[in-house]
Amino acid sequence: MKPTEILSSEHRVIKQVLDCLDQIIANAERTGKFDKASATDAVNFFRTFADQCHHGKEEAYLFPAMEAKGFSRESGPTGVMRAEHEQGRACVRQMREAIATGTVQPFAATGRRYSELLRQHIQKEDHCLFGMADNAFSAAEQAALLAKFEKVEAEEMGAGTHEKFLGIAEALAKKFGVAMQTGREHACCHH
Repeated sequence: MKPTEILSSEHRVIKQVLDCLDQIIANAERTGKFDKASATDAVNFFRTFADQCHHGKEEAYLFPAMEAKGFSRESGPTGVMRAEHEQGRACVRQMREAIATGTVQPFAATGRRYSELLRQHIQKEDHCLFGMADNAFSAAEQAALLAKFEKVEAEEMGAGTHEKFLGIAEALAKKFGVAMQTGREHACCHH
């Protein structure tokens, strides 16, 4: 298994929760109020699973490994991806603030921006960046990256965290009638 397969599998789960976010936003705009519990679950998922775990693996291990192979951090694809991660973090902070204050319009506007940003970001990684990474790394280098990804799951995120957030994604998908992606088929440490 390649490290990029794990990341692509996580993308499918992230897109599932983006579909739920889109519905939370649509319902909020239609009714003038939002489902605070579901919005909070989605934002917490993005903050922990999408950013700390998923983007954490990319920023700490995948991108530096690609840069060591000659990809430019400043003007290359890893720099673009890092900048988009930062834009996403700003959106998540703004959505959290809007939830705390109960303001629908700022939540909806920021949520739409975040959903569009992440969907385009995932497209770039799945269809361009990950192919570059696969071609750049030997089998031994791929295995070393996998071991580092497992370390993120076990040590940095903590036992059970991955499963907890997959459960949140599944619960949101059921609630909003979104097709579920388990994310378990290529998850780290065979979760």
